[in-house]
Amino acid sequence: MLDGHDTRRAGRPTLPEWPLTLDLAALVESGWRPTPFRQFVLKIHSRCDLACTYCYMYEMADQSWRARPLRMASEVVRAVAARIAEHVRDHDLPSVELVLHGGEPLLVRPEEIDRLVTTVRDAVGAPVAVTVQTNAVRLDRTYLRLFDRLDIGVGVSLDGDRRAHDRSRRTADGRGSHDKVAAGLRLLTEQPFERLFRGLLCTVDLRNDPLETYQALLAFGPPTIDFLLPHGTWSQPPPGLGDDGSGGDGGGTPYADWLIAVFDHWYAAPARPTNVRLFDEIIFLLVGGRSASEQVGLSPTAMVVVETDGEIEQSDILKSAYAGAPGTGFHVLRNSFDEVLTLPSIAARQIGWAGLCATCRACPVARVCGGGHYAHRYRPGSGFLNPSVYCADLLRLITHVADTIKRDLTALQKDRR
Repeated sequence: MLDGHDTRRAGRPTLPEWPLTLDLAALVESGWRPTPFRQFVLKIHSRCDLACTYCYMYEMADQSWRARPLRMASEVVRAVAARIAEHVRDHDLPSVELVLHGGEPLLVRPEEIDRLVTTVRDAVGAPVAVTVQTNAVRLDRTYLRLFDRLDIGVGVSLDGDRRAHDRSRRTADGRGSHDKVAAGLRLLTEQPFERLFRGLLCTVDLRNDPLETYQALLAFGPPTIDFLLPHGTWSQPPPGLGDDGSGGDGGGTPYADWLIAVFDHWYAAPARPTNVRLFDEIIFLLVGGRSASEQVGLSPTAMVVVETDGEIEQSDILKSAYAGAPGTGFHVLRNSFDEVLTLPSIAARQIGWAGLCATCRACPVARVCGGGHYAHRYRPGSGFLNPSVYCADLLRLITHVADTIKRDLTALQKDRR
């Protein structure tokens, strides 16, 4: 089992790193109970038709995709369906979410997607909301008619206009993908498919102008934009953050500066044309709400991944940390999802404040930041018990949003006097 029992096989240090040292018995004794999974991410294809330079699946520490089968076998699909049904029944869940992911999920034929979704829904009984996250290169009317019939939502990855998008999102032979993505998006935003559009996923690239990027995304009328920080750790910092290995301590807040430019424009608009998930989450947390995102906040994670071979994993983004980082050692043919909930690595992402390091707990925005994305906290030796490599950027961004809201509330109070 990779979750702390076979560290040499996973390419990790022989001494356990946090959260493998987490005392689960003490947690249970104190009254903590795991949160059941409500989102099931299925890696229905293990390869991709793009070769994006920042991809955590193919370009970072974990290269397990090389040994995975291309598609989920029918036996694995049936086992996944049965395990989800079991989890729903055991926890009396009113509904769950299924996310079709990859690689690129549209490398799977429409009829195979139809069988997979139908198999899961028939087994579960309770409502199963399904979404597919795609690069949209292959998105055509055949897929869209299927998604319309099965009520499958569609999220698309787009990094801006042609120049911005094609910096990183290219084919293996170097051709840009923007034109094909834009063509797929135009089909998606037409009737009767427009209702399926769930939003755009954009990875922040410091080389791209923030406002030009934002306007290029708005041109497709997305209901939501999700800006993602490129994945990295303290040992492999993201672009622009301490290439010498110093991570976010290298000085400056380039990602906060980029996002603040977009935030100020978005916030000042007389009528906001779309939701921006990161900004919405920060604002909601500042006024006492709970997060629904892994990027910020302290809400317990309720997501689990199943690979094409049936291996059960934690968040696939952990592939950016080290080889084997997402592994649990469990498989849908042998293990229940409840067994996964007993792992220290899962508990660490469900215990909120207790899962933060001392530096984070002393921070004035800790309950909003939540330590940042769990994967971004990794440092060899101390594991995930660290601030995010984006610590300085998150502090500046959250403080800016808080100051902006406070300024407006103060002005509103003066106007009411």
